Amino acid sequence: MRRLSSSRIGLLALFLLFEMLSATAQKSAAGLDREQLYREGARYLQQGDLAHAQEIFEKLVRIAPNFAEGRQSLGRSLLFSGKTDQAIAQFQRALTIKPTLLAARISLSEAFSAKGDYEQAIGEARKAVQLSGRDAEARRTLGRALSHHADLSAALAELKLATELAPKRADLHDDHGALLARNSEPEAAASEFAEALRLDPKFVAAKIHLGVVRWKQHSLGDAQQLLKSAVVAAPQNVQAHYYLARVLGEKGDSQGALRELQAAVKLQPGFADAQSQLGLALQRTGDAAGAVAVFRQVVASQPASADAHNNLGLALIQIGDAPSAVEEFKAALRIQPDDAGYRGNLGIAYLHRADFDAAIAEFRTALQGTPDDATLHYNLGLALKLKDSLAAAVEEFQKAAQLDPKQADIHYTLGVTLWQQGEFSQAIAELRAATGIRPDYAEAYYTMGTVLKQQGNLSEAASTLREAIRLQPDFAGAHTTLAGVLRQLGDSAGAAAESKLGAEMAKSANALQAATFSTNSGRRFLNAGDFEAAVSQFRSAIVQSATYAPAHYYLAMALKAQGKTEEANAEFRKAAELDPHLQPPSP
Repeated sequence: MRRLSSSRIGLLALFLLFEMLSATAQKSAAGLDREQLYREGARYLQQGDLAHAQEIFEKLVRIAPNFAEGRQSLGRSLLFSGKTDQAIAQFQRALTIKPTLLAARISLSEAFSAKGDYEQAIGEARKAVQLSGRDAEARRTLGRALSHHADLSAALAELKLATELAPKRADLHDDHGALLARNSEPEAAASEFAEALRLDPKFVAAKIHLGVVRWKQHSLGDAQQLLKSAVVAAPQNVQAHYYLARVLGEKGDSQGALRELQAAVKLQPGFADAQSQLGLALQRTGDAAGAVAVFRQVVASQPASADAHNNLGLALIQIGDAPSAVEEFKAALRIQPDDAGYRGNLGIAYLHRADFDAAIAEFRTALQGTPDDATLHYNLGLALKLKDSLAAAVEEFQKAAQLDPKQADIHYTLGVTLWQQGEFSQAIAELRAATGIRPDYAEAYYTMGTVLKQQGNLSEAASTLREAIRLQPDFAGAHTTLAGVLRQLGDSAGAAAESKLGAEMAKSANALQAATFSTNSGRRFLNAGDFEAAVSQFRSAIVQSATYAPAHYYLAMALKAQGKTEEANAEFRKAAELDPHLQPPSP
C-alpha cells in the first residue's frame, strides 16, 4: 500500500482543522441569526404588526426548521391573523419537535377554540395542565375552553385557580369576572373587574366590563364614568362606544347616545346591534327617515332577523309608508309566525292603511295566543271604533282597562266612545279616570269639558276647559269651546276674548299642519334621491311656518346632498336654534 508522506499528512490535518473551524463558525452564525430573527419577530408580534411578524418567523423556520419555539411563534402570528388551520399545523409541528413545549400546547388549544372545535380545545388544554398544573395560563386556557363548552362551573373553578396562582395578573381577574357575569353573579364579577383595575388602572377591557355590570345594575352614573374613560383611552374600541351609548340613552341623553352609536357603526359597519340601536335612537330624536335608512341596512345584512324587519316596519309607519310597513311585518311573521307582537304591529299597519277588516283579523288572531294582552284589546277596539262598531269597541276597551287599569289612554278612548254613544255620565267617569292617572292630560280635560257642556253643566265645563288651557295654552279647540260656554253663561267679553284666541291659534295650527305635510312630502323625495323636488317642498314648508324646525333641518340635508355646503350649514344652524335636539349628522 502506498503511504502518504509526512508533509501531506500535515496538509491534510490542516485542511480538516480548517473544515471543522468553518463548520463551527457557520453553526454559530446560524444560531446567532436564529436568535436575532426570533427576537425581531417577537417584537413585531408584541407591537401587533402581524404581517411583519409572520414574515420574520417564516424566515426563521426556513433556516431552523426544528426550532420548536420558532414554529410556535409563527403559529401565534398566523392565529392572530385569522389563519387558524395554518396556525394549528405550526403548533402541531412544534409539539412533534418538542412535546413538552407548554406554550405550543396552550396555543393549540386556543386555535381549536377559535375554530369552534371545543372538544379538541379542552383536550389540548388538559394536556397543558398535565405538563404544568401550577401554570396560570394553562389553567386559564382550560377554563376558557370549558366555558365555550357551556361547563361554567368547571370553567369558573379553573379561572379562580388561575387568579390564585397569579394574583397580580389583571387579565386573569378580568377573565374570571367575565365568567362570573355570565353565571349571573354580578357583584362577584364587579369585584373581580375592580381588582383588575386596581392592578392596572388603564385596563380598558376591565373598564368596559365593570361599566356594563353597573349599567345592568342601573348605577348609570358609575357606568357612564367607566365607559367614558374607556372611550377616551381607546377611541377605536367599538364596544366602549356602544355601551356608553346604551347608558346615555337610559339617562335620557338622546343626542349623546346618537353620537356614540354613530361612532360605533363607523368603526364597525357590520355591527348589527349597534345599527339597530342607532335606528331606535334616530327615531327618538325625530329622524324617522334616518331610522328607516339604518334599519334597511340591518335588514340587508340580517334578512333572517324577524326583529330587523319589525323595526323597519315600525319606522316606515312613522314616516307614513304603511304599505311598505305591511310587507316588513309580513316578512317578520314568515320567520316567526306565532309572535303576537309582530302580528299586532301588522294590524297597526293595516289601521294606517284604513284597511279596518284586515286590522281586526290580525288583532283577533294575535289575541288567540295572548288573550290577556291589554294593548291588543285596545288596538282591536280602535279598529272596531273606526269601523263604527261602537258597542264592540266599548267591549274591547273595557277588557283593556280591566287588564291595564293604569293606562290613561285606554280610559280616555273608552270615554270618547261612550260619549259618542250618548252615555255622558259613564264617559265623564272614564275621562276623570284618565286625568286621575295623568294629571297633565290636556286632551282629556278638553273632552270632559265638552261633554259637561253638552250635559248642561256649564260651570264645571268652564273650569275643566280652563284646566285644559292651563296645561296647553295653545289648545285652539279648548279656547273656542270655552268661548261657547262663557257665552251661555252670559260672559260676552270673556267669550269674545276666548273666541279671538281660538281663531288665531287655529290659523297658526293650520299653517303648522301645512308645513308638516310639505316637510313629509319633501322627505319622501329626499329618500328617493330627488333633491330638487325635496328642496322645493322644504322651502314651501318654511314659507308656511318659518319656525318649523324640521323643515329647516331637512332642507339642510337636501342642500348638503346637492353639495351646497354653506347653505346647508346655515339651515342646520337655524334648525338647531329652533330645536336644540336637531343637530347636524356626524361627518
